[in-house]
Amino acid sequence: MREVFILVAAFAAFASAIAAYLLVFHGEVPLKDVLSNAFAAVAGLYAGRWIERRLNQAGAAA
Repeated sequence: MREVFILVAAFAAFASAIAAYLLVFHGEVPLKDVLSNAFAAVAGLYAGRWIERRLNQAGAAA
């Protein structure tokens, strides 16, 4: 349940930040750009978390 909350919160935070940036600097907010960039950001976030967990497990085993 905690992971689902983190996923939803991260996606919403990234999407709102991307939408704000596009609106301020480009004057338009294409939904496709917002969703694709937010998805990429969340994928990167989870990749980083996975790498961190693997490194912590490797350090604990050593």
